[in-house]
Amino acid sequence: MRPWLAVPRSLEALNALARARDVRTASGRAVQFVAPAETTGYYEVSVYDTGRVATRPENLHDWFNALAWLAFPQAKARINAIHAARIPLEGGRRGRLRDLLTLFDEGGALVICADAQLVALLQAARWRELFWDRRDDVRRSMRILVFGHAVLEQALSPWPGITCKALCLASGERLDADTAAWLAALTPDASPKALPSVPIFGYPGWMAADSSAFYEDRRYFRVPKA
Repeated sequence: MRPWLAVPRSLEALNALARARDVRTASGRAVQFVAPAETTGYYEVSVYDTGRVATRPENLHDWFNALAWLAFPQAKARINAIHAARIPLEGGRRGRLRDLLTLFDEGGALVICADAQLVALLQAARWRELFWDRRDDVRRSMRILVFGHAVLEQALSPWPGITCKALCLASGERLDADTAAWLAALTPDASPKALPSVPIFGYPGWMAADSSAFYEDRRYFRVPKA
Protein backbone atom coordinates (compact mmCIF):
# COMPACT_ATOMS: atom_id res chain seq x y z
CA MET A 1 0.00 0.00 0.00
CA ARG A 2 2.85 2.38 0.80
CA PRO A 3 3.65 3.43 -2.83
CA TRP A 4 0.06 4.59 -3.28
CA LEU A 5 0.01 6.93 -0.30
CA ALA A 6 1.71 9.63 -2.38
CA VAL A 7 -1.07 9.68 -5.01
CA PRO A 8 -2.58 13.18 -5.38
CA ARG A 9 -5.99 13.39 -3.70
CA SER A 10 -8.17 13.67 -6.80
CA LEU A 11 -10.43 11.51 -8.93
CA GLU A 12 -8.32 12.41 -11.95
CA ALA A 13 -5.16 11.01 -10.39
CA LEU A 14 -6.93 7.83 -9.24
CA ASN A 15 -8.47 7.21 -12.64
CA ALA A 16 -5.21 7.81 -14.49
CA LEU A 17 -3.57 5.11 -12.38
CA ALA A 18 -6.54 2.77 -12.73
CA ARG A 19 -6.33 3.09 -16.52
CA ALA A 20 -2.56 2.62 -16.52
CA ARG A 21 -2.90 -0.56 -14.44
CA ASP A 22 -6.01 -1.70 -16.35
CA VAL A 23 -7.91 -2.22 -13.09
CA ARG A 24 -11.13 -4.11 -13.80
CA THR A 25 -13.99 -5.75 -11.96
CA ALA A 26 -14.47 -9.50 -12.25
CA SER A 27 -17.21 -8.70 -14.78
CA GLY A 28 -14.60 -7.07 -17.01
CA ARG A 29 -15.66 -3.46 -16.41
CA ALA A 30 -12.89 -0.88 -16.20
CA VAL A 31 -12.85 0.53 -12.68
CA GLN A 32 -13.66 4.25 -12.55
CA PHE A 33 -13.63 6.33 -9.39
CA VAL A 34 -16.56 8.72 -9.59
CA ALA A 35 -18.58 11.08 -7.42
CA PRO A 36 -21.35 9.28 -5.50
CA ALA A 37 -24.00 11.16 -7.49
CA GLU A 38 -22.81 9.29 -10.60
CA THR A 39 -23.76 5.88 -9.20
CA THR A 40 -27.11 4.23 -8.59
CA GLY A 41 -28.40 1.07 -6.97
CA TYR A 42 -26.87 -1.23 -4.37
CA TYR A 43 -23.17 -0.39 -3.98
CA GLU A 44 -21.55 -3.78 -4.63
CA VAL A 45 -23.92 -4.70 -7.46
CA SER A 46 -23.45 -1.30 -9.06
CA VAL A 47 -19.65 -1.62 -8.93
CA TYR A 48 -19.82 -5.10 -10.47
CA ASP A 49 -22.22 -4.04 -13.25
CA THR A 50 -20.66 -0.67 -14.14
CA GLY A 51 -17.13 -0.52 -12.73
CA ARG A 52 -18.00 2.78 -11.05
CA VAL A 53 -16.71 3.09 -7.49
CA ALA A 54 -18.29 5.95 -5.56
CA THR A 55 -15.38 7.95 -4.14
CA ARG A 56 -15.07 11.24 -2.27
CA PRO A 57 -11.35 12.08 -2.37
CA GLU A 58 -11.70 14.30 0.69
CA ASN A 59 -13.11 11.38 2.69
CA LEU A 60 -10.32 9.20 4.09
CA HIS A 61 -12.45 6.06 4.20
CA ASP A 62 -13.28 6.40 0.50
CA TRP A 63 -9.72 7.42 -0.33
CA PHE A 64 -8.12 4.37 1.27
CA ASN A 65 -10.72 2.15 -0.42
CA ALA A 66 -9.65 3.55 -3.79
CA LEU A 67 -5.98 3.00 -2.97
CA ALA A 68 -6.78 -0.59 -2.03
CA TRP A 69 -8.25 -1.09 -5.52
CA LEU A 70 -4.96 0.13 -6.99
CA ALA A 71 -2.78 -1.96 -4.67
CA PHE A 72 -4.84 -5.19 -4.71
CA PRO A 73 -6.99 -5.10 -7.86
CA GLN A 74 -7.55 -8.86 -8.11
CA ALA A 75 -8.51 -9.30 -4.47
CA LYS A 76 -10.81 -6.28 -4.47
CA ALA A 77 -12.48 -7.48 -7.67
CA ARG A 78 -13.05 -10.92 -6.16
CA ILE A 79 -14.58 -9.48 -2.98
CA ASN A 80 -16.91 -7.36 -5.08
CA ALA A 81 -17.87 -10.28 -7.32
CA ILE A 82 -18.79 -12.53 -4.40
CA HIS A 83 -20.88 -9.78 -2.82
CA ALA A 84 -22.67 -9.15 -6.11
CA ALA A 85 -23.40 -12.87 -6.56
CA ARG A 86 -24.66 -13.41 -3.01
CA ILE A 87 -26.83 -10.31 -2.57
CA PRO A 88 -29.73 -11.52 -4.81
CA LEU A 89 -29.81 -14.81 -2.87
CA GLU A 90 -30.01 -13.36 0.61
CA GLY A 91 -33.38 -11.64 0.70
CA GLY A 92 -31.98 -8.53 2.32
CA ARG A 93 -30.20 -10.36 5.17
CA ARG A 94 -26.43 -10.50 4.90
CA GLY A 95 -25.05 -13.98 5.49
CA ARG A 96 -21.89 -15.13 7.23
CA LEU A 97 -19.84 -15.25 4.03
CA ARG A 98 -20.56 -11.60 3.29
CA ASP A 99 -19.84 -10.78 6.94
CA LEU A 100 -16.40 -12.31 6.44
CA LEU A 101 -15.86 -10.42 3.19
CA THR A 102 -16.88 -7.13 4.76
CA LEU A 103 -14.65 -7.60 7.79
CA PHE A 104 -11.69 -8.49 5.58
CA ASP A 105 -12.35 -5.68 3.11
CA GLU A 106 -12.64 -3.10 5.89
CA GLY A 107 -10.25 -4.56 8.43
CA GLY A 108 -8.10 -7.24 6.85
CA ALA A 109 -4.36 -7.73 7.01
CA LEU A 110 -1.96 -10.01 5.18
CA VAL A 111 0.56 -11.78 7.40
CA ILE A 112 3.52 -12.99 5.36
CA CYS A 113 5.49 -15.60 7.27
CA ALA A 114 7.09 -18.91 6.32
CA ASP A 115 7.92 -19.78 9.93
CA ALA A 116 5.23 -22.25 10.97
CA GLN A 117 5.97 -21.79 14.68
CA LEU A 118 5.37 -18.05 14.54
CA VAL A 119 2.15 -18.56 12.58
CA ALA A 120 0.99 -21.12 15.15
CA LEU A 121 1.57 -18.64 17.98
CA LEU A 122 -0.44 -16.02 16.10
CA GLN A 123 -3.31 -18.40 15.41
CA ALA A 124 -3.35 -19.47 19.07
CA ALA A 125 -3.42 -15.82 20.22
CA ARG A 126 -0.27 -16.28 22.30
CA TRP A 127 0.60 -12.62 21.98
CA ARG A 128 3.29 -12.27 24.64
CA GLU A 129 5.19 -15.28 23.31
CA LEU A 130 4.88 -14.07 19.72
CA PHE A 131 5.43 -10.33 19.95
CA TRP A 132 7.65 -10.16 23.04
CA ASP A 133 9.50 -13.42 23.64
CA ARG A 134 10.12 -13.94 19.94
CA ARG A 135 10.11 -10.32 18.81
CA ASP A 136 13.47 -10.61 17.05
CA ASP A 137 12.21 -13.60 15.05
CA VAL A 138 9.02 -11.70 14.23
CA ARG A 139 10.99 -8.72 12.92
CA ARG A 140 13.11 -11.04 10.79
CA SER A 141 10.51 -13.44 9.49
CA MET A 142 7.02 -11.91 9.69
CA ARG A 143 5.57 -8.99 7.77
CA ILE A 144 2.10 -7.58 8.29
CA LEU A 145 0.51 -5.57 5.47
CA VAL A 146 -2.78 -3.84 6.14
CA PHE A 147 -5.39 -4.58 3.46
CA GLY A 148 -8.51 -3.06 5.02
CA HIS A 149 -9.26 0.55 4.20
CA ALA A 150 -11.04 1.22 7.50
CA VAL A 151 -7.97 0.11 9.45
CA LEU A 152 -5.75 2.36 7.33
CA GLU A 153 -7.96 5.26 8.38
CA GLN A 154 -7.84 4.19 12.04
CA ALA A 155 -4.07 3.86 11.92
CA LEU A 156 -3.72 7.61 11.49
CA SER A 157 -4.49 7.72 15.23
CA PRO A 158 -2.80 4.51 16.38
CA TRP A 159 -3.76 2.69 19.54
CA PRO A 160 -3.06 -0.88 20.67
CA GLY A 161 -6.65 -2.06 20.25
CA ILE A 162 -6.70 -1.81 16.44
CA THR A 163 -7.40 -5.37 15.30
CA CYS A 164 -7.41 -7.00 11.89
CA LYS A 165 -8.74 -10.22 10.45
CA ALA A 166 -5.50 -11.78 9.26
CA LEU A 167 -4.88 -13.98 6.24
CA CYS A 168 -1.58 -15.84 6.71
CA LEU A 169 0.50 -16.44 3.60
CA ALA A 170 3.84 -18.21 3.38
CA SER A 171 5.16 -15.98 0.60
CA GLY A 172 4.77 -12.36 -0.42
CA GLU A 173 5.69 -12.90 -4.06
CA ARG A 174 2.09 -13.02 -5.35
CA LEU A 175 0.18 -11.22 -2.63
CA ASP A 176 -2.71 -9.96 -4.73
CA ALA A 177 -3.15 -13.17 -6.74
CA ASP A 178 -2.84 -15.42 -3.68
CA THR A 179 -5.33 -13.34 -1.72
CA ALA A 180 -7.77 -13.40 -4.63
CA ALA A 181 -7.37 -17.17 -4.93
CA TRP A 182 -8.11 -17.64 -1.21
CA LEU A 183 -11.22 -15.50 -1.55
CA ALA A 184 -12.38 -17.40 -4.63
CA ALA A 185 -12.11 -20.70 -2.74
CA LEU A 186 -14.42 -19.59 0.09
CA THR A 187 -17.57 -21.66 0.42
CA PRO A 188 -21.05 -20.18 1.03
CA ASP A 189 -20.95 -21.28 4.67
CA ALA A 190 -17.62 -19.55 5.42
CA SER A 191 -17.73 -17.20 8.39
CA PRO A 192 -15.51 -14.59 10.05
CA LYS A 193 -14.14 -17.39 12.23
CA ALA A 194 -12.13 -18.50 9.19
CA LEU A 195 -9.54 -15.82 10.01
CA PRO A 196 -7.80 -15.05 13.31
CA SER A 197 -8.13 -11.60 14.85
CA VAL A 198 -4.74 -9.95 15.31
CA PRO A 199 -3.98 -6.78 17.32
CA ILE A 200 -1.61 -5.48 14.66
CA PHE A 201 -0.08 -2.70 16.75
CA GLY A 202 1.45 -5.42 18.89
CA TYR A 203 3.97 -5.95 16.09
CA PRO A 204 7.37 -5.11 17.64
CA GLY A 205 8.20 -1.47 17.12
CA TRP A 206 4.78 -0.29 15.95
CA MET A 207 4.02 1.02 19.43
CA ALA A 208 6.24 1.59 22.43
CA ALA A 209 6.39 -1.57 24.54
CA ASP A 210 9.15 -1.81 27.15
CA SER A 211 7.99 -4.96 28.92
CA SER A 212 5.97 -8.11 28.46
CA ALA A 213 3.15 -6.54 30.49
CA PHE A 214 2.11 -4.59 27.39
CA TYR A 215 1.09 -7.87 25.75
CA GLU A 216 -0.79 -9.13 28.78
CA ASP A 217 -3.31 -6.29 28.74
CA ARG A 218 -6.50 -8.20 27.90
CA ARG A 219 -8.29 -5.04 26.79
CA TYR A 220 -6.24 -5.25 23.61
CA PHE A 221 -4.49 -8.61 23.46
CA ARG A 222 -7.48 -10.83 23.88
CA VAL A 223 -7.48 -14.59 24.03
CA PRO A 224 -10.39 -16.32 22.22
CA LYS A 225 -12.84 -18.17 24.40
CA ALA A 226 -12.45 -21.94 24.36
